[in-house]
Amino acid sequence: MKLGFVSAILPDLSLEEVLKFASGAGFKAVEAMCWPKGKAERRYAGVTHIDVTDLDAGKAAAVKAAAQKAGVEISALGYYPNPLVADAAEARVYIDHIKKLIDGAKLLGLSTVNTFVGREHTKSLADNWALFDERWPEIIRHAESQGVRVGIENCPMFFSKDEWPGGKNIATSPANWRRMFEKLPSRCFGLNYDPSHMVWQQMDYIKPLWDFREKLFHIHLKDVRVDRHRLDDVGIMAHPLEYHSPKLPGLGDVNWGRFFSVLGEVGYTGPACVEVEDRAFEATLDSRKAALVQAKNFLDGVAVSF
Repeated sequence: MKLGFVSAILPDLSLEEVLKFASGAGFKAVEAMCWPKGKAERRYAGVTHIDVTDLDAGKAAAVKAAAQKAGVEISALGYYPNPLVADAAEARVYIDHIKKLIDGAKLLGLSTVNTFVGREHTKSLADNWALFDERWPEIIRHAESQGVRVGIENCPMFFSKDEWPGGKNIATSPANWRRMFEKLPSRCFGLNYDPSHMVWQQMDYIKPLWDFREKLFHIHLKDVRVDRHRLDDVGIMAHPLEYHSPKLPGLGDVNWGRFFSVLGEVGYTGPACVEVEDRAFEATLDSRKAALVQAKNFLDGVAVSF
């Protein structure tokens, strides 16, 4: 496995600066954010370290040269919108940009792009499967045509009032993953797996490593602390941020030794990228860099296979 990080936490830096920092800190990979340039809609969104909207062979060569110079691999291209949003015109913008990521990955010689399936949060799950059937087949057909894999992150996107009641991503559970993959049984359709989202949903985060080992395209390393006294006070019907907090690896409830032990046993040898969403480290660029270094130091002590 190659230890990396998700570039969204360093929006202040250019791609070259991100790669230089990664190299100096001892990371071997970076998941590069590829949002369309413009105003961010939410935290950790809107970050553009590779602009795929006008990427051509020359610009791709420059990106590859920068990565080679730094000695850091680009693990995947990342973009996390909501392709199942109710407004079809808005969804088209997201779908078209995902397809541009796929084209960009092909130009860059990369195997993977990461995103969300999405969800229309005010509609039932059954209604969302109908939207899935309308919108996702063309994305996966395009990925297949380019020989690029699409990794779906399992974040429920249910944290705030505007995401209530259903959240904005249906790829939240093994039951839903199975249905996704039954509907689109493609070698190019898999998971960008983050164990932290299983923890706060009170679910087993180890069993999916066995059950979906052939669908593990990319791994996000984020921890989470569930505050039991707060959960006991507000209950599981509350907005999830009322009882849990995203944390750096080692500062939450994930048993990372067990996680990496099983990840190795199932044969995973791909990238594993730290995703920093810990508010305690967000104040400055230096504190966010320090968060990445702290996470790396912890993970190096847990997994000797990096």
